[in-house]
Amino acid sequence: MSQFAINVLFVGASFALYIAIAIWAKAGSTKDFYVAGGGVHPVTNGMAIGADWMSAASFISMAGLIAAGGYANSTFLMGWTGGYVLLATLLAPYLRKFGKFTVPEFIGDRFYSKNARLVAVICLIVASVTYVIGQMAGAGVAFSRFLEVDATMGLIIAAIVVFFYSVLGGMKGITYTQVAQYCVLITAYTIPAVFISLELTGNPLPPLGLFSDHSESGMPLLAKLNEVITELGFNQYTADVDNKLNMVLFTLSLMIGTAGLPHVIIRFFTVPKVADARWSAGWALVFIALLYLTAPAVASMARLNLMTTIYPDGPTAEPIQYEDRPNWIKEWEVTGLIQFEDKNDDGRIQLYNDTESFAPTAQERGWEGNELEVNRDILVLANPEIANLPGWVIGLIAAGGLAAALSTAAGLLLAISSAISHDLIKGSINPRITEKGELLAARISMSVAIIVATYLGANPPGFAAQVVALAFGIAAASLFPALMMGIFSKRVNNKGAITGMLTGLAFTLVYIFIYKGWFFIPGTNNLADIPENYVLGISPLSIGAVGAIINFAVAFIVSNATEAPPKEIQELVESVRYPKGAGTAVDH
Repeated sequence: MSQFAINVLFVGASFALYIAIAIWAKAGSTKDFYVAGGGVHPVTNGMAIGADWMSAASFISMAGLIAAGGYANSTFLMGWTGGYVLLATLLAPYLRKFGKFTVPEFIGDRFYSKNARLVAVICLIVASVTYVIGQMAGAGVAFSRFLEVDATMGLIIAAIVVFFYSVLGGMKGITYTQVAQYCVLITAYTIPAVFISLELTGNPLPPLGLFSDHSESGMPLLAKLNEVITELGFNQYTADVDNKLNMVLFTLSLMIGTAGLPHVIIRFFTVPKVADARWSAGWALVFIALLYLTAPAVASMARLNLMTTIYPDGPTAEPIQYEDRPNWIKEWEVTGLIQFEDKNDDGRIQLYNDTESFAPTAQERGWEGNELEVNRDILVLANPEIANLPGWVIGLIAAGGLAAALSTAAGLLLAISSAISHDLIKGSINPRITEKGELLAARISMSVAIIVATYLGANPPGFAAQVVALAFGIAAASLFPALMMGIFSKRVNNKGAITGMLTGLAFTLVYIFIYKGWFFIPGTNNLADIPENYVLGISPLSIGAVGAIINFAVAFIVSNATEAPPKEIQELVESVRYPKGAGTAVDH
């Protein structure tokens, strides 16, 4: 059986399973659509949160970023896991105690203002749309290679599949689909990692293999990787970071952005009790840890495998002839995600860091520039092929990568559609809308969101994980401070919350757009997106933490300069802070 047939079999079988689950769990009411009826078991919910959490950024792009940047890019790992702890301890149980369907609904009621709810809807949509671009881009990368279509056609196929199970099933369909997707993606991620760890270190556990000796050379694996890449002009893989301020702000931005992301928060409304929200968080952390402990090993081993493929006799010897390149390079070249240009016409592939400091060495070796461009998002997907693993493992990775992208895309699209149908239409435009009308509005708004996300996914402003980091920054600067102040401060009023959210969001978006292009449109940026142009060295990916600080400061200043919240709101805050039981999620 050909590799293409194996890929189609694995991907087709997983898609058939997702759509079958969506038909079985079809939402019959708004409660089913928004919170899966409110009766999901904590272990099931924990697994669904795990799938919601481990997006294309985690599955496809994070290991690629760590592989390319080494220790410097481990901030993605620290920020996302740290953020989950914040979410599980500081927000989830209290929001579950409040018992509403959506994040804007909590903000609207806590700050006793329809305007606050409206501002929260805007913040939620901006963050979620930015996030979903990364998922669709990741799905396009996976489809383009494994189904041998171009990236745009891959995006359209992904959009059709998400449309079926999200629009049909709502939260109920998405919850049980995400359980299946978690099983697919974790199996797909760990099995190749075990094979590769055994091959390179003899240790079947990838997290331990990372700190074991390299079988061929007898050196520690990371020392071997450092030796190979420094010989080719790259920084040491384990080197420290120069700009500590940017690193701290970036990690903080990911942490508090994580805690403010609505598509994960709404999962805690699907369980029967507050205690179940805490247990869901605990189980989710276990399920997430399985992938996040494996990712650094996958990254390091993929980078070493890539370099030794190009330089089989060592980095100081001649690289391979282009004609002798392995089959996996040929396959990925078709997608345009690997590109080769023979700059010195010697028929060999020169892969090195083309910098001024390495120029004398390159000149001495007759090299005239780096000749191989590898898109970082492909490293995890190409890993089994690089390591010559069996065809079924490659098929499994294909299904896993798509499961990761589609599970998070579905959760985000649900957050967007519930914000529009429940918070905007029912909360502001037409409070007397029937349940049937609201369900129809939710499905229509989700369909429109899928179309917009597909279009933007075809023209993303960066790698999948970087686009996602922007979304986390936006959530960090707008939603997280409002949620924290709503739960822990009785003094913050509606004027303070609204001004804080708008200021934090506007500041963060303007800073991002200056470097990334206005509304992410290519060519509209005011300054080149390079460290030399950053204010105090703070990158657009890190600015969310500064936006959050501004949000907190503005909210407290404005609140203290205006009247205190009404007594019943202060009592509400007091009651929410003691989560000793809660009713079901209520629909107002």
